[in-house]
Formats: sequence, C-alpha cells, structure tokens
Amino acid sequence: MHKDQMDGAGKQVKGSLKDAAGGLTGNEKLQSEGKLDKAEGKVQQKVGEAKDAVRDALKH
Repeated sequence: MHKDQMDGAGKQVKGSLKDAAGGLTGNEKLQSEGKLDKAEGKVQQKVGEAKDAVRDALKH
C-alpha cells in the first residue's frame, strides 16, 4: 500500500467527520470543507493506487 493511499483514506475520514459535524450544527462552511476534504482524499487515494499499479507493472 502506497503512502498516498493511506493519506487519502485518512483525509476521507476527516472529511466525513467535518461533513457530518457541519450538517448537525447547520454550519454550511464546515460541511463544504468536509465534502472538499473527502474529494481530495479520494483523488489522493487513486493516485496511490496508480503508483502501485505502475510499480507492480515495472516489476514484471
């Protein structure tokens, strides 16, 4: 597992918590930040997956 995958997963969790907290408190800014963090985390995780795929392809 690549570092980007782990960091991306962590960012998605952080974003989910912000999104939920913003929704519960009615804080639209916090909720928007959470959605943005989740999206960034997904992208970062996919980058890590791509790096792993390239690394595996180069080994064979």
